[in-house]
Amino acid sequence: MLGLIFAPLRLAMKIVSAILTLVVLYFAVTFVQIWLTGRTHSTASAQAILVFGTAEDNGKPSQELRARLDEALAVYRAGRAPWIAVTGGNRPGDVYTEAGVSATYLEAHGVPKPYIIVGGGDDTWQNVKSVARQLKAHHLYSVITVTDPFHEDRAMANASSQGFSPIPSPVENSPTVKNSLWRYYLKETVAVGVGRIIGYGRMSSWSTSLHISFPSGG
Repeated sequence: MLGLIFAPLRLAMKIVSAILTLVVLYFAVTFVQIWLTGRTHSTASAQAILVFGTAEDNGKPSQELRARLDEALAVYRAGRAPWIAVTGGNRPGDVYTEAGVSATYLEAHGVPKPYIIVGGGDDTWQNVKSVARQLKAHHLYSVITVTDPFHEDRAMANASSQGFSPIPSPVENSPTVKNSLWRYYLKETVAVGVGRIIGYGRMSSWSTSLHISFPSGG
């Protein structure tokens, strides 16, 4: 009699255990993919460079943002892409936007203003969306995505989801990697894992409405 009573409970526990195992495995594989993508440095050319924004410092690039911009400049000077799109909005109380500061920095380092596309956005999806129309208006669909290594996988996925063909160019020796790197990889593993299931655009909308922060990697 007891066996008949507890049989459904044992079956339910087995099902829950199997589901939890699959969830852990799914996120473990996602973590490995993020790690590997962040160590992939393509030498291919593209039609444009897409720089994902991160914090600016009162009108000047922060160390993290400057590292991304310098990576973009290296790619640009190597002749791998003639256009650069910069993204990133501003935080409460900021006068300048990340994209605006980035554009000024690139101009000061020799990139012609007509070949700089300035966007905005408060998360990775919004970053891509803010420059998508301008890029497509110039028939620029292949993009070299420049961001920190831990953010590269999600950056490429968001670009791909919006109709672009991304090529990785993660920043080497980024100042960000010196500060609690495990937190960034944990956040990215959750963001990519969830984004793949529900869609990155929907995740951006939900996180915005719920005030959950999934910024552009920094």
